Amino acid sequence: MANSPQARKRARQAEKRRKHNASLRSMVRTYLKKVVNAIDAGDAAAAKAAFEQAVPVVDRMADKGIIHKNKAARHKSRLNAQIKALAA
Repeated sequence: MANSPQARKRARQAEKRRKHNASLRSMVRTYLKKVVNAIDAGDAAAAKAAFEQAVPVVDRMADKGIIHKNKAARHKSRLNAQIKALAA
């Protein structure tokens, strides 16, 4: 357990950041889930709209380091390919 005042403060800060980052990761997953659900439903227009909402959120979280930039790129690429296949 943290004994020095500095270590206690750092532990508090780490816990606060962990909770905040978990909230942001959850938000990203929710946006991605909306796109996937629209694709599964076969609704190309809704999927495209959900994707356009999700992209800036995913990019922002990648910039902040909440998710890795390659993971963000992978999600965007795969979802976009699925939406294009759905529209075709």
